[in-house]
Amino acid sequence: MAHRLRPVGLDFVETAPVRLVFAREISAAPDAVFRALADDVAGWPTWFSAVTFARPIGEDAGREVRLRGGTRFVETVLTAERPAVYAYRVDVTNAPGARAMAEEWRLAPAGTGTRVQWTFAADGTALFRFVLGRARPGLGRSFRGAVTALDRRLTRS
Repeated sequence: MAHRLRPVGLDFVETAPVRLVFAREISAAPDAVFRALADDVAGWPTWFSAVTFARPIGEDAGREVRLRGGTRFVETVLTAERPAVYAYRVDVTNAPGARAMAEEWRLAPAGTGTRVQWTFAADGTALFRFVLGRARPGLGRSFRGAVTALDRRLTRS
């Protein structure tokens, strides 16, 4: 059953009770990575294997996302600072125990490529926070696989 989460701002990414941060350097340029994140929301399932469906909603002010396993999100874009930061919060989800969630993608030039940093920030019940902490290795693998696939997609075109 879907439920509404507490609305949070961009500062939540730094202050959340649970913060999972992952980074990787890829060869694609920051602007190309930003376009894939912010402008091609519907393309996420082609490179992020955990995402089965994604579409912009509300004149690109939000997103609807579905993950493998059935988790669903309705999100609000918090910032889209081309080509450095793309962040959004979750407004509605069916994830049990979640109270607030936000994600931030930071992009920085790294040689001729990009350093991609993803921060997953959340608050919820004690059980929810515990499960997220235990999920860190799997989320890290998912991030690395997604960013590697995105890099392949962007550098072959």
